[in-house]
Amino acid sequence: MSGNLPAMSRLFLSACLTAMLGACASAPAPEAPAVPVAEAEPAAPPERAIPAESLYPLLLGEFALRRREYGTALELYTQQASLLRDRGVSAHTTHIAQFMQQERAARESAALWVELEPDNVEANNTYATLLSRVGRTNEALPHLAMVARDQGKANFPILLNRFPELDSEQQRELVDGLEALSAEFPDNPSLLLTRALAYDELQQHQQALDVLARLFDKEPYQYQGLLLEAKLLLEQDRDAPFAHIEEALAANPDDSRLRLQYARLLTRSDIDAARGQFEILSARSPEDGNLLFSLALINHEIGDNLAAKAYLNQLIELGQRSDEAHYYLGRIAEDADDLQAAVEAYMKVSEADSGDFYSAKGRIARILLENGEEDQARALFVNLRQAHPEARERLYALEAEVLSGVGDNDAAMAVLNEALSTLPESSSLRYSRSLLGEKQGNLTLMESDLRAIIAREPDNATALNALGYSLANRTQRYEEARELIERALILEPDEPAILDSMGWVLYRQGNYEDALFYLERAYRAFPDPEVAAHLGEVLWVSGRAEQARAIWGDALLKDPEHEILLSTIQRFDISMLQSAP
Repeated sequence: MSGNLPAMSRLFLSACLTAMLGACASAPAPEAPAVPVAEAEPAAPPERAIPAESLYPLLLGEFALRRREYGTALELYTQQASLLRDRGVSAHTTHIAQFMQQERAARESAALWVELEPDNVEANNTYATLLSRVGRTNEALPHLAMVARDQGKANFPILLNRFPELDSEQQRELVDGLEALSAEFPDNPSLLLTRALAYDELQQHQQALDVLARLFDKEPYQYQGLLLEAKLLLEQDRDAPFAHIEEALAANPDDSRLRLQYARLLTRSDIDAARGQFEILSARSPEDGNLLFSLALINHEIGDNLAAKAYLNQLIELGQRSDEAHYYLGRIAEDADDLQAAVEAYMKVSEADSGDFYSAKGRIARILLENGEEDQARALFVNLRQAHPEARERLYALEAEVLSGVGDNDAAMAVLNEALSTLPESSSLRYSRSLLGEKQGNLTLMESDLRAIIAREPDNATALNALGYSLANRTQRYEEARELIERALILEPDEPAILDSMGWVLYRQGNYEDALFYLERAYRAFPDPEVAAHLGEVLWVSGRAEQARAIWGDALLKDPEHEILLSTIQRFDISMLQSAP
């Protein structure tokens, strides 16, 4: 849009200069909306004189556009749009606001534009798009319907952009609106696709498949419909879930976009077939680094490390995704127990702003420590902090994490003490030290560090929860613990870790019924073994032993070595532990 603004300025300025001699026509609508629609021949707007008091602000706005002072231009045009209530000015204001990504201003000016010109396709389309972005989908629907009536095409799927965030009543209202509109447009592919997507969101899978069947009658190989159908069939464990996609690819083998999505879907169920599809794609685009990287990971996963290494080295030669390639070459070498080659590959991961950088350096340090080379591991981190001073905080935390991971908690504590002497305001390092302090049984240090964080950041829900849980779990200061957890829960009411803490402190206070309410919510949101341990314990002491066994059994299948889970089961049900996998 930026390239068009000067042209718009010239058009409007010319019109306004004409007004200085007599009358000025309303500004022409400048450019196409974000979602294109077919252009229609606009009706010539009636000429009318611009009030003298508005002429100067409009000229100022145009000159501001020429100088690229878009904020000033938007402010002036917004004021004049409201005063003049002119459709051309409203349209111009909408486009400037869209260009500046000022969504609220764009919505307000688009609303005025639609009010002034209710049959304008561009105005309705633009306003519907802007409403959908903020979840006002039921307001957007009639404007898209107007577009469909005029042009035959409307981008109905934009109505689902914020669908999961709507409450159940709003979701039902939107689906009802879509169904009502389908009586008017029974064969509209965009509307059919939208209805199928909405049914999928509501977990009404058969309804979604039924609507897709009608969509395919009109467009047999509609891209989004094909992907949705395959997803639904996979979820229902149907036979041949990809048959329709395969038919589409047979009809159009050069459809790389569909083939790529097909390959990604196959990674969930048939890794060998996925590799075959990625190989077809890569053969057609041999220098596409993303395809080469996918092939490397797939071959590594199925154990063909020779092929994986070949693809990774090809990436390095092309200069694409080099850090990731070196990291996975290191992982392959480490798995093969070629530690020297692994370290050499990890050392070549050089971009400090990537996650692979820290993973690679942590693996080097672990290799060194596990081979008794503590001094070299220490020197590694000293050198890294000197080379990357901006990353000191994260590198200190990584060093402590690696040391604790190999069982050297005293050395990890020494690193964190050094780090905090250098970076005393670091909440993340202080939090790490508090966790390590609790692990070592130093509850005084743990509490001191967490309270220091809370003093500086009273709304730090993580610190509030950590202190509350530790007090509930390691002391009898239950009221104090509950107060801290309640504060955290107000800040993050749906966070599973905080729900678990609330359930645990209520259990420690003897309130089993309320404890179960919170623990069950936590487990539904995050079925972690520690949450399972807590939920199972409360179920057990509440006399619901079979439910406790079921929860513990599921958790054991996921993590048979989880320390807290095992210790809980040992306290309550030795026989179950003995029969666990």
